This record gives sequence, C-alpha cells and structure tokens, in this order.
Amino acid sequence: MKHLFAAFVIASVFWGLPAQARDTAGHYDIQQVLNSTRAEGVLLPEIRLYFGGQAHSTPKKVFSVVTTNKKTNAFGKSDQEACEWVFLSAIKELQYRAQREGHNAVVGITSYYKKRHFSSEKDFECGAGAIIAGVALKGKVVTL
Repeated sequence: MKHLFAAFVIASVFWGLPAQARDTAGHYDIQQVLNSTRAEGVLLPEIRLYFGGQAHSTPKKVFSVVTTNKKTNAFGKSDQEACEWVFLSAIKELQYRAQREGHNAVVGITSYYKKRHFSSEKDFECGAGAIIAGVALKGKVVTL
C-alpha cells in the first residue's frame, strides 16, 4: 500500500508540472499589416513611420528613442494573426508618443524582442506562444 501511495504522489507531481511554454520568434511582413483593413482607423496617418534603414529627410527636431513592449492574447489564434494584432498595438503606441510630444514621425524602427535588435525595412519580429504573443519595438521620435 505504501508503494502504491508513493507512486501516486510521484505521478501527481509530474502531471502537475507546468508544460514547457512555447515561445517561437517569427518574422512577419510590415507592409502587409500596415495595408490591412485592421490597420485602418487604428493608425495615425499624420505620423509617418520609417523602419530599419529606410530613407527619410533630415530631422528638424529629435525627441528621443522610445521603446514599446506589447503583449496580446494568442489563444485560439494563429501566430501570424496574433503577431499582426500586437504589432499594430505597438506601432500605435509609438505614433501616440510622437503625437503627444508634438512630432510627426518615428524613424529607425527596429524590433527589440527579448532585448535583441532585429532591423529590417520589410519584416518585424514577434514572439508567439500558445497563450501570449509579444512585439517590442524601438524607434526615434522626430519632426521631419
């Protein structure tokens, strides 16, 4: 009886351990998200966005480099769907910061997921798991 009880306790402990959480970093198309119907009415067209090394005019005024780290519920969504949704939220936050500070652009926007820089003019990086997806972005708020 003691052996049966011990086996039951050991089995309960192992079944009760949390499953290894998935955290898959993926790259997704920036323009596809910015041109989506989901982006309409969410983003501020008067605040221009420049990703990676995209060319832009010389800033007349520079505010500072700002960082955003957004998360969203990924449960029941594909990685792409969750990542696109949270990317819009992160971009929106950068735009609102520029607007609040009286500037009209965010330049040099790079992904900063898990404090790793990923710079691209075409793609952003997103971490997706079974429950949460996240996008972190850095960009310089300026007046062009």
